[in-house]
Amino acid sequence: MSANWKANQRRLAPWLFLAPGLIMFLIYVIIPIFQSMWLSFYDWDGLGAKTWLGLENYRELVDDDAFYTSLKNNVIWLLLYMISVPAGLLIAIFLNQTIGGMRLYKSLFFFPFVISQVVVGLMFSWFYAPNFGLFYNLIEWVTGTGIAILAEDKYVTYGIIAAGLWPQIAYVMILYLTGLNNVAPDQVEAARLDGARGWKMLWYVILPQLRPATFIAVVVTVIGALRSFDLVSIMTDGGPYGSSRVLSFYMYEQALSEYGYRMGYGAAIAVVLFAIMMVFISGFIWKMWRDETER
Repeated sequence: MSANWKANQRRLAPWLFLAPGLIMFLIYVIIPIFQSMWLSFYDWDGLGAKTWLGLENYRELVDDDAFYTSLKNNVIWLLLYMISVPAGLLIAIFLNQTIGGMRLYKSLFFFPFVISQVVVGLMFSWFYAPNFGLFYNLIEWVTGTGIAILAEDKYVTYGIIAAGLWPQIAYVMILYLTGLNNVAPDQVEAARLDGARGWKMLWYVILPQLRPATFIAVVVTVIGALRSFDLVSIMTDGGPYGSSRVLSFYMYEQALSEYGYRMGYGAAIAVVLFAIMMVFISGFIWKMWRDETER
């Protein structure tokens, strides 16, 4: 009896430690996901009675030009945000060298990560500002004509993405710096004895050991690109003329802003955003799993 009790204790102990986190995850993540899916089938202003609409909210999305603009901008965000993964890796490799004053360089590269997104948005708004912004004056000095990035619908999304990449690259750099500390030095030395240098060393020796860091970096970058709300809200509020909207901001506009209070329609946008996020993350997880099983 005592032997069985001890064995059960060993099996139960991990689950007891995990239980608080699992309960919180269930209450604040899993249940709200299904509640949002259910709400997307209703017309609701957040206060009154819900009215069942079925798939009507999704049918309206199909004919909504603002939705397609937001979706296109999210795709641009996603593609350009992936620059942060190789950029963060290269900076991490540079900062991993044993050079005098490297701690100062690390702190400078780490600095963007600790700044609030609101502050980053304000800084870049001033950076792009006509007449006194550094970027505006630099372009004016080079070409003779300044460009108001945040006022041009052709450039505004790219300007906001550039602001978002600054702290995102710093975050990815931190992930890779942590991963580089766990790289096996004996494998590196063995590769050097075999004549591996430069890109061969990076590709065949370093990167395979950085797969956990790469997985986290890609997942966090995809999530960051698709939930890009704060910078859009601070820098342009979706303008000019709605050209810088993304799905998360459009969801907020429809569900919670003074122009909306359409909770069901906002939930439908949230479901689409969640589905896109899950497709990309699930695809990357499957690829990682396949690579691991083929080894």
